[in-house]
Amino acid sequence: MNLNLNGAVALVTGGARGIGHAVSKSLGVAGTRVAVNYRTQEAAACAVCEAVRAAGGEAEPFAADVGDVLAVQQMVNAVQARWGGIDVLVNNAAVTRDAIFLAMDDADWDYVLRINLGGVYFCTRAVLGGMLRRRRGRIVNISSLLGETGGRGNSNYAASKGAVNAFTRSLAQEVAKKGITVNAVAPGLIDTDMSRAMYPAALAEARGRIPMQRLGTPEEVAGMVVFLCSDAASYITGQVIGINGGLG
Repeated sequence: MNLNLNGAVALVTGGARGIGHAVSKSLGVAGTRVAVNYRTQEAAACAVCEAVRAAGGEAEPFAADVGDVLAVQQMVNAVQARWGGIDVLVNNAAVTRDAIFLAMDDADWDYVLRINLGGVYFCTRAVLGGMLRRRRGRIVNISSLLGETGGRGNSNYAASKGAVNAFTRSLAQEVAKKGITVNAVAPGLIDTDMSRAMYPAALAEARGRIPMQRLGTPEEVAGMVVFLCSDAASYITGQVIGINGGLG
């Protein structure tokens, strides 16, 4: 299989940490020019870019709140001014504001939906026109196992990811004949800052339910993303692919 993406331009939202970091670096190693989006963590985004360059790739940081439609368009304009059209979009940026449903603030519900779902909508809309004109493109949305299973205290997050899955399947049908694929990757429990923030007892209990008896790594998720962005996956679209150690 040819996984080389030499010369393609990729935008990775939330690319400074965790899965986004691994995706940005892996795409850079595969030959992609990577726009590493961040909101506040400029130093982390710059470190990702340095790691890509050290591996022989090309990357630049771009700041934007993906939940702000004007900021997203300005970011996309800046990426296009730097490298031209965007060939790959990885919608990775996401937040959590967990709480039992009746204790959840309206603001927390709105914030999670604005970033996790609104960000996917805004970023996809900003790049899709160019993909349609060029009749090529890869869109990969980072979803979650919770988008299928739900979880106690995760109603806002699970709702946002379930919606991302439905969005993925629907948009894929609209743009398939234009040479654009749209897929989602749905990680289970991955070794990131988000999972490390769990209470130790809860984390141990969750790990015990995974058939592989371990957490996944960001690099394992990134490997699937790179595959879906490559020509080797050109006949795969509208899919939500779990990476969960058998938990799904």
